[in-house]
Amino acid sequence: MKNIQLIVNGVELSAPEGSTILQAIQLNDVKHVEMLVPTLHYLKGVQEDENSGLGYVEVVGREDLVPAWSEPIAPGMVVKTDTPATREKAAKSLEAILAVHDHDCANCVRTDNCELQHLLFEYKITSEGDGRRKIEEIDDRSVIVRDYNKCIRCGRCAAVCGEIQGIGAIAITGEGLDANVGPASPEGLAGTKCVNCGQCIAACPVGALYEQDNTEAVFAALNDPEKFVVVEAAPSVRASLGEIYGFPLGVDVEGRLAAALRCLGFDKVFDTTFAADLTIVEEANEFLDRINHGGTLPLMTSCCPGWVKFCEHEFHDLLPNLSTCKSPQQMFGAIAKSYYAEKMGLSKEDIVVVSVMPCTAKKFEIHRENECGAGVPDVDISITTRELARMLKKAEIQFEAMPAESFDHPLGLGTGAGIIFGATGGVMEAALRTAAEKLTGETLEKLEFCDVRGVEGVKEATYELNGTTIKVAVVSGLANARALMEKVQSGEANYHFIEVMACPGGCVNGGGQPIQSADIKAKNDLAALRGDALYKNDANKGIRKSHENPAIIELYDTYLTAPGGERSHELLHTTYTKR
Repeated sequence: MKNIQLIVNGVELSAPEGSTILQAIQLNDVKHVEMLVPTLHYLKGVQEDENSGLGYVEVVGREDLVPAWSEPIAPGMVVKTDTPATREKAAKSLEAILAVHDHDCANCVRTDNCELQHLLFEYKITSEGDGRRKIEEIDDRSVIVRDYNKCIRCGRCAAVCGEIQGIGAIAITGEGLDANVGPASPEGLAGTKCVNCGQCIAACPVGALYEQDNTEAVFAALNDPEKFVVVEAAPSVRASLGEIYGFPLGVDVEGRLAAALRCLGFDKVFDTTFAADLTIVEEANEFLDRINHGGTLPLMTSCCPGWVKFCEHEFHDLLPNLSTCKSPQQMFGAIAKSYYAEKMGLSKEDIVVVSVMPCTAKKFEIHRENECGAGVPDVDISITTRELARMLKKAEIQFEAMPAESFDHPLGLGTGAGIIFGATGGVMEAALRTAAEKLTGETLEKLEFCDVRGVEGVKEATYELNGTTIKVAVVSGLANARALMEKVQSGEANYHFIEVMACPGGCVNGGGQPIQSADIKAKNDLAALRGDALYKNDANKGIRKSHENPAIIELYDTYLTAPGGERSHELLHTTYTKR
């Protein structure tokens, strides 16, 4: 495909034939031009229309303003984005949006990270009145909180929920600012098949959607002298938290993360990577047992609570295919309140386990049935990467100035295999490293299973291991998962092992991660950049196979006895239900 040259605000650009004006600007990363093509509805790859009245430019030789998001480029095209006419049209559109928008920015979770607020500042639009303030009650019956008073009817949430995730828990009817955007149930999101993935939050340009805030509960636990409060941080958090503090995309802040958590006052700072290794040992054992004894195949991963709930809603006949292993979050809590409690002489009732996750669905998971391995809830409080950042801000902890520290042992010791859990394909690769050595009885010379790496929605590979053919698939994004599951049901696709993650690209792109604007998303693959940070971390680890983690070996030798054993099943495995 040939490239076409055009001029935007006096800058010569080149873009592939068929690109729109907006795409040409995004591809060339011309920052001073990009910010002058305002959009609020457009979200690359999710919703590529802009019906807000924004996003128009002037094209020399054309009488009317032209929609930059849909107008294809042409050779020699001369575009002007910042003219009296374009600014007047944008200002009128922003004023109309502001008229129906709650103006209480100071108390909004998205203040300073709001696309509307940014544009109001850029165009110097100020409020005249209170807008439609508190007309509707905030719906907090679900993990995902909905404040319709802040909704600007952009439709991004409905698009990502319906098209990318294939759920359709959010519906949009009508047009423009008179449109109605809301749950497809009078009971709110809690009454729909919402899986709590949080992709709607990540897509929202304002503060109309956000997660239940549990930061005060964490502070209360930390201030309770009767409680021994431990924290576990998921692998993906270290690949994204730095973004909130101005670090480039894809920078690993593991050392600063451990130090900052310690400064908050946790009694012990642990790494969920330890439990990811534990999950792999249990799951690989389960997989080999099914292979060797005619168990239900394909085995499907169970570490993603959004995927598990989706399967419980949509694929009842495939529930036996789900691994019975709990997620790393839950396994960690179960071990902390059993093995670790006994080791340290602590009462399990006095231990509070807090998890820091890239995921909003983890908040739902901690309340599932059969997630109380030691007779008490495995995990007490789950917060997102964003909530952790808010806690650090409230505690006036300067994250950028934190020294690099290590997690506490033994539950802070993880391998490279556990680290890559956060990227799509990471669970599969980690499991293959262990399963391959168990099947062949030989040490792997090459640990990288590159066929299952990458951010593509569906990947598949076949491996010959000691005479056994193993066919695997990796899928992320629930619309992709639905399509693959339907092929499995029909017999069109046959696999031995399938990894599923609800969020496109995996946990690194989870609904609880730092929210980036549509402009940033258009020019960067967040999942790929954050995932690369995890793979680099893995490559630099001294131990890269879960079953070689010395803390895991000690756990089995002194407490669990054997993978898949009676105590392991009591603490580390769970059940599912038809919804």
